[in-house]
Amino acid sequence: MKNEELKNRDLDVVWHPCTQMKDHETLPLIPIEKAYGIYLEDFEGNRYIDAISSWWVNMFGHTNGYINSKIKEQLDRLEHVILAGFTHEQVVKLSERLVKLTPPNLDKCFYSDNGSSAVEVALKMSFHAHLNDGITKPLFVSLTNSYHGETIGALSVGDVELYKETYAPLLLETIQTPVPKDMSIEAAEDAAKEFEELCKKRADEISAIIVEPLIQGAGYMHMYHPEFLVLLRAICTKYNVHLIADEVMVGFGRTGELFACSKANISPDFLVLSKGLTGGYLPLSVVLTSNDIYAKFYCDYNKHKAFLHSHSYTGNALACAAANATLDIFENENIIEKNRVLSEYMGQKLKQFSLLENVQEVRQTGMVAVVELKGYTAEQRIGLKVYEYGLKHGVLLRPLGHIVYFMPPYIITKEEIDIMMDVALEAIREL
Repeated sequence: MKNEELKNRDLDVVWHPCTQMKDHETLPLIPIEKAYGIYLEDFEGNRYIDAISSWWVNMFGHTNGYINSKIKEQLDRLEHVILAGFTHEQVVKLSERLVKLTPPNLDKCFYSDNGSSAVEVALKMSFHAHLNDGITKPLFVSLTNSYHGETIGALSVGDVELYKETYAPLLLETIQTPVPKDMSIEAAEDAAKEFEELCKKRADEISAIIVEPLIQGAGYMHMYHPEFLVLLRAICTKYNVHLIADEVMVGFGRTGELFACSKANISPDFLVLSKGLTGGYLPLSVVLTSNDIYAKFYCDYNKHKAFLHSHSYTGNALACAAANATLDIFENENIIEKNRVLSEYMGQKLKQFSLLENVQEVRQTGMVAVVELKGYTAEQRIGLKVYEYGLKHGVLLRPLGHIVYFMPPYIITKEEIDIMMDVALEAIREL
């Protein structure tokens, strides 16, 4: 009864994200009473494997005992304090660790509270840094098929038609350059040449290029070779264009390294992090940049040179405590090596999907495995059918249109991977 009661109360007052609410006239809403490990459980005891890490945020399972304890410890000391003119131990400790763990020359941390806001921080910081050098560069470049969030600035540099076409009159003018068409080095080289041609013509107008390193998340999990990042870094340096790496989704071990940029051995001018930063517990994001960028804003009082950005919950102490606990687990439990074992096993399981007639392609980068379906129109809503099948069989799958993907918490076992991927296999067979 509790399930039904909560569904009805919810539908009276809650407007859910990325949801056509009319669907819930026939598609049951799932009230969750509790969660533990990789499982979500409703009020009737039904369990669901969280195969998408609750929108790509959960690293080490729900109600993780260690992260819980560290948040509780912090709760009794300090929940939040303004970060302008004040500081606290958790944010200092977190910043020191991030500077040490991220690629070289990322020396300063600027905090926000979600990925979209952090993208806005990076865009503004890039433009303003050039401005403080006496150069006005009003344009940003992003990759075709990219996604960077849904605030106005972040949406402006995205290229997923579904997300941006409605709001086109509100968006900033931006330029798109081709993403590598596949995971080959040749595709990486071709796309880099296209970007360099653009820079030859318009570098004096371009403030930065923003990319999702290696995997375009909401862009149907499209993947490309690390060589593209290597070439991109060289081109940006040559033409005085900043490189913004949006690792909101791919950061913290998803690609097989702690940070995706490390797979290409490059350092961006701005690194944007969120989602897994707190292990999936609390909203927090950060932009890391260099001392060189920081120095462009460092001066005696000048209202035009100061960086004009703030959030009420910047550097929240509870969120920083969760982030520090998450980094503790990475450091103490050899997570990256364990992930490589799990990702190899997922890769073996992925092969069985390629035998299905309605599968176009399978692909994988680290702990992200993808099955791309073929022969369906958007109106058929096959993703919704896979989602419903998964729920009936105890697995939360949330396809992106015709893309079925797996992005589970890192504590998943091989036996649980079997269940997760076998349910998806049967769902696709039944389409």
